[in-house]
Amino acid sequence: MNKNNHKLRAEFSPETRFEVRPVPPAPFRATQETEFERLKNRLLTETLLATAQPGLNAPIRRAANEAAALAWVTFYPLLVFPTLFEEKIRTAVRHAERQAHIYANSPELVVA
Repeated sequence: MNKNNHKLRAEFSPETRFEVRPVPPAPFRATQETEFERLKNRLLTETLLATAQPGLNAPIRRAANEAAALAWVTFYPLLVFPTLFEEKIRTAVRHAERQAHIYANSPELVVA
């Protein structure tokens, strides 16, 4: 058995207090909302009018909504949205064209 009976004095630093404030995921931008909606509607209208295929209407609208949702949670949604919009539109059009190609080239699967 150990017979060391040394008394240790505990020394504590002065108590440190700090305040923790949660950071919001995106800043409050109620004033930008109408301007953002106007931008989204203008770009969407231009894209839909330039699109010759009516079958792309729904995928383009869906892509615009996805781009708007992603852009809105950034600090600069009006700056980010046009690029995201173009990127999502290209992806949606490519996907719709691929689906149409698959549909056209596999009639035996469509009938079954």
